[in-house]
Amino acid sequence: MRTTVTMLACAALLVLGGHHSGLGDEAPAKDGFFNGKNLDGFEGLTEYWTVKDGAIIGSSPKNIPFNTFLCSKKKFGDFEMSFQVRLKEAKGNSGVQIRSEVIDMQKFVVKGPQADIGAEYWGSLYGEQFGGMMKQAPKDLVTKVLKKEDFNDYSIKCVGKHVTIKLNGETMVDDDFAKMPDTGIIAFQLHAGGPMEVTFKDIKFKELKK
Repeated sequence: MRTTVTMLACAALLVLGGHHSGLGDEAPAKDGFFNGKNLDGFEGLTEYWTVKDGAIIGSSPKNIPFNTFLCSKKKFGDFEMSFQVRLKEAKGNSGVQIRSEVIDMQKFVVKGPQADIGAEYWGSLYGEQFGGMMKQAPKDLVTKVLKKEDFNDYSIKCVGKHVTIKLNGETMVDDDFAKMPDTGIIAFQLHAGGPMEVTFKDIKFKELKK
């Protein structure tokens, strides 16, 4: 009996260990998203994207003539995610696509809703190749809470047609959007233009099951 109990206890510890979803895991992330080690599960122009110390870094040392993205291979429906993000020296423009699709596999151009990161548009919901601004964040609130040259807390929650975006704890978007697709990829953006660097760290992702 003692041997059986010991074996069961060891098995329980292994199960608990296997469900840990921190960024240091060797195994793929629980929800099939970022594993914190490499870009497995993603596709894009690899010369622009790296993983360092558990963070995804997008960097363009020279001008890029088009918007390009690091795209999840898996599609997601309802989910919530949070991360910290910084635009180096407050330069450039980025964003996170939700429920989107790749429309050019050579350049990894993406179409769909985007949680915006850049200038006065931080926290806005923008339609990338999808009709333009869907809902702009309040400019005065962005100015109040944004840390321009530092990391900012950012969260996105998408359930059905409802999207909530928060920047440093303040709600920027919280509304229903009739044209929101049911499912799609998630993708990180490097915007066209001059040299820039964006870092996404402490990425946490949870797929919400209906």
